[in-house]
Amino acid sequence: MPVNQQAGRIILQHPKGSSAEILLYGATVISWKSVGQSDSQPAERLFCSGKAALDGSKPVRGGIPVVFPCFGAPTHPTHAKLPQHGFARNNVWKFDTIVMDNETGVSVKLSLEPNTAVQQQFDHPFHLDFVVTLAEHQLSTDLHVKNTALSTTSPLEFQALFHNYIRAPANEVRALPLAGLSFYDKTEATEEARATPKVESRQGVDVLKFTDSVYENAPGRYDVHWPSGHIEIRTQNMKDVVVWNPQREAGSKIGDMEDGGWEKYVCVEPGYVRGFVKLEGGQTWMGQQVLTVKV
Repeated sequence: MPVNQQAGRIILQHPKGSSAEILLYGATVISWKSVGQSDSQPAERLFCSGKAALDGSKPVRGGIPVVFPCFGAPTHPTHAKLPQHGFARNNVWKFDTIVMDNETGVSVKLSLEPNTAVQQQFDHPFHLDFVVTLAEHQLSTDLHVKNTALSTTSPLEFQALFHNYIRAPANEVRALPLAGLSFYDKTEATEEARATPKVESRQGVDVLKFTDSVYENAPGRYDVHWPSGHIEIRTQNMKDVVVWNPQREAGSKIGDMEDGGWEKYVCVEPGYVRGFVKLEGGQTWMGQQVLTVKV
């Protein structure tokens, strides 16, 4: 069966051999396998730490965590009770429906609505749908956010991001085109320096040292290159992009990061994280990414 439901997870299988695995906890894609340039068999495209918790006890260190409604530590007044990166990645989603199942691809929809735990942290009504679509060389993720409140109430204000852990040799990978963009360097020592924009001068951005950079008003299409691989990321309604790798400096302090894990990935994370989406009652917003293995 192209869609295999198991305890706490969903496995998608494409007739050409590609596959994806999604945990209901966090709606986190933890595996995406696809044939690439030099592969005779489907190869893993995402990094998931060998120490990652896959039992629903904490957010997954790897794959594609869904960040909503805040990126990083909460800064919006209505987000004050939220944990870092919000609640989408650490709540159990409901398997909703099979959207598509044919030779072109297979697609499923998961959904999340306020539960008791979420309501204690965030009291604005909402409905989230997360659609994952697997094709032969592609994986797409769509986040649909609906403000289910009346149109007369205050808007739903949020941030959203796909925290892609792309499996690649960190010391060889480059992300582009980011040259000329304004970005914020979150590795700076002082709050003032972290809040001061810089301008990217590199044609290809590397992660040879601890990197945590937030690029604003980015082009929406990115190429992640390394000597033996290339993944393209195309986005919709995700105006910003984050490039992150902790390297040993910060990675060795992350409890659920396997030793040396920082050498095996780069995070290139499309999102809306500078400012907030303001969604009126009854309205829906959709953010999308399409990851393609270039062959």
